[in-house]
Amino acid sequence: MHLKMNCTLCQTLLTEKADEEYYICSTCHAYVKDEALYFNAESEKKHYEYHNNDIHDIGYQNFTAPVTNTILKLCTREMIGLDYGCGKGPVVTEQLAEKGYRINLYDPYFYPNISYLNETYDYIFSCEVFEHFYNPFQELNKLNSILKKGGLLIIKTHLYKGQTEFKNWYYRKDLTHVFIYTFKTFEYIAQYFEFDIVLLTEKLIVLRNQKTTCPG
Repeated sequence: MHLKMNCTLCQTLLTEKADEEYYICSTCHAYVKDEALYFNAESEKKHYEYHNNDIHDIGYQNFTAPVTNTILKLCTREMIGLDYGCGKGPVVTEQLAEKGYRINLYDPYFYPNISYLNETYDYIFSCEVFEHFYNPFQELNKLNSILKKGGLLIIKTHLYKGQTEFKNWYYRKDLTHVFIYTFKTFEYIAQYFEFDIVLLTEKLIVLRNQKTTCPG
């Protein structure tokens, strides 16, 4: 265990422990895993390869449906989207592509082509990805920089709101979940990165970019 660690989102020195593995940030109110427990890249990829992300599996389609339905509601086929952290089975993109949507894919292990950075996007979505970020500040800063003015950031993750004792919560038990958000964490993100909150629920968050000018 590290004796000192800063929050990977807001850089606050972490002093309060939620349990033996996680800190609680006093500024952004996130639950931050001790960095000494992070997986290396090889171990992390092996862990993800065990995920059953079959794009034809009805259960998986239902699991990702909140993201798919949100895009169908808020975005048009003329817009350009990015599936960020799509994994080995980009089911949301597959379903939307069948309806004529144009979406680029990026995943550091399964779709590692970084050419996605050469475009700007009307919407970016991440389904069960944000909780894996070792450096959420850098990730959010990057995603914000490639969102167009008024662009949407659509996130599926599970927020902790005291559903049960934290150390017993199912979401905390996934060894690759290193950063767990609360409602206050996303309020902090919206304020710091200048997003409007379109939707903030326990499992789905939609933020709108407030930029006054488009990047580039």
